[in-house]
Amino acid sequence: MAAVLIVPVFMILVLLLNLTIKIRRKLAEKSSNLPPGSYGWPILGETVEFLRAGLEGTPEKFIKERSEKYKSQVFKTSLMGEPMVMLCGAAGNKFLFSNENKLVTVWWPSSVRQLLGHCLATSSGDEGKQMRKMVSYFVSPDAFTRLYIRTMDLVSQQHIKTHWQGKEEVKISPTIKLYTFELACRLFMSLEDQEQISKLVTLFNVFLKGIISVPVNFPGTRFYKAKRATSAIKSQLQKIVRQRRAALEQRTAVPSQDLLSHLLVAPDENGKFMSEPVIVNNILMLLFAGHDTSSVAITMLMKNLAQLPDIYEKVLREQNEIASSKEAGEFLQWEDVQKMKYSWNVVCEVARISPPIIGAFREALADITYAGYHIPKGWKLYWSSSFTHRDASWFPDYPNFDPSRFEGAGPAPFSYVPFGGGPRMCLGKEFARLEILIFLHNVIRRYRWNLQIPDEKIAYDPMPTPVEGLPVQLHSHIA
Repeated sequence: MAAVLIVPVFMILVLLLNLTIKIRRKLAEKSSNLPPGSYGWPILGETVEFLRAGLEGTPEKFIKERSEKYKSQVFKTSLMGEPMVMLCGAAGNKFLFSNENKLVTVWWPSSVRQLLGHCLATSSGDEGKQMRKMVSYFVSPDAFTRLYIRTMDLVSQQHIKTHWQGKEEVKISPTIKLYTFELACRLFMSLEDQEQISKLVTLFNVFLKGIISVPVNFPGTRFYKAKRATSAIKSQLQKIVRQRRAALEQRTAVPSQDLLSHLLVAPDENGKFMSEPVIVNNILMLLFAGHDTSSVAITMLMKNLAQLPDIYEKVLREQNEIASSKEAGEFLQWEDVQKMKYSWNVVCEVARISPPIIGAFREALADITYAGYHIPKGWKLYWSSSFTHRDASWFPDYPNFDPSRFEGAGPAPFSYVPFGGGPRMCLGKEFARLEILIFLHNVIRRYRWNLQIPDEKIAYDPMPTPVEGLPVQLHSHIA
């Protein structure tokens, strides 16, 4: 009898909760001029619709439909259990980026905060600034010329030799993920053990599936699987950190060799050393940021070059000219990468059409007035690169692939935001530029490739991902 009553009682509780939430929100709306919009379902809000748009390959659809419905470039919704305001387009981007740490601060859904833990990505204020300064040196131009370019060139050549050479077909997406992950492991931790890297990348793929998810820690859910994978990753990273600490004490490792050594030996401006768990979290975050966004960008670049033979030929011509100016076997230099101007314009156009990061969240530090509307303190805000990059007022004929958009001064400020903007602009922007262009230099001079599934679906989960892995047929230039 008790079991029979459970369902009706549960339904009554849900209805009461829904009614209470609606009453509270109506009272709040009467006392303030909130943006137009709908909160959707109780608790879930419009989260399902938001995530579904990405999985269907059209993340901008969620924002576009509501912006048109409410005839407003700002509207309210509810995502991840939070009341949220969407700020559309370049004006919204400018407002958020210009008011970082003043009116707004970084915010991530619970799934991200629980998985990443306390690190640079989830920290704000003075602590976030200190962490950013400690990491920034290892993604600076000085570090590129001193530490990175030769290694990037070497690893990309070795990767192509191991995973491409002699093959008729390659699945681009998983293969590139392995390349960028191995590169991040080598550059950030001097980790070269292929078996250990392979174990970590397998765990990372599970972690990535749950990074943006409903944080239900129940067997079978994405979040549950991601949490278990994250625990295993952190356990392995902790061992690496402790081994490095011992090596530094024994002077078999040097403080300047990589980011891990730097974080272990360098205090911040207040003389405080980063704790071991926070170092582990930051390495996890940088492996995530330093490998997944770049792998997505390279994958989508390969897709577009296969579809656009004229663009392919222009990139190949530029890369061959750079190669012809060097001695056989000579590695690329900083000056060589600076000559890859057309190639970088192509990469930028790929990132406009398929931005690796489709948007990000902020939290209101105070009551905000924007576009005549009131946004209460504590509410969350969201900016969207995928929506902004399809704004015809900034990008005429926006569906068309046109690298010339990035010639000269390039797009208007805040209209092109694949790396975010303001004080929290992606630290790894230049790192990603080098990683992508150096790989492109090595692969395009060796191969042409045809898409095996020309109309393959691209799902945003949460980054653009070919659902079949983007299989291509290879044609070698080299006999």
